[in-house]
Amino acid sequence: MNLKKTNDMKCPKCKGEFEAITFKDITIDRCTNCHGLWFDMLDKEDLLKLQGSESIDIGDEQVGMKYREMRDIDCPKCKLRMVPMVDKDQFHVKYESCTQCYGTFHDAGEFRDLKEHSVLERFSSMLKTLRTNLS
Repeated sequence: MNLKKTNDMKCPKCKGEFEAITFKDITIDRCTNCHGLWFDMLDKEDLLKLQGSESIDIGDEQVGMKYREMRDIDCPKCKLRMVPMVDKDQFHVKYESCTQCYGTFHDAGEFRDLKEHSVLERFSSMLKTLRTNLS
């Protein structure tokens, strides 16, 4: 994993600086203060498929919880108001998305959480798929 400071964007939650993190040729931005993660369009989806990519999320979940309620934030790239979102499979994972550049911001611990589906979440997803296919 490669680290490089980036000064052109600020964290939308704590206003800290971002550092560029590269994992298997995919580069995202991580806040040096709160450790929130900024994903450009489709980077999150690509990283979710890669084994070990949860290692980019080094932030403390308790810090992430502190910032989670902060919902009215602006995109660090476009400066437009971001839209609060809920993950389609894990309803407890909340994040913000930009409607212009399609980037997403996740608080510390949220990306790790996305990678770690619980047994109950997997079972629930399986039942949902089964119901849809039987309808």
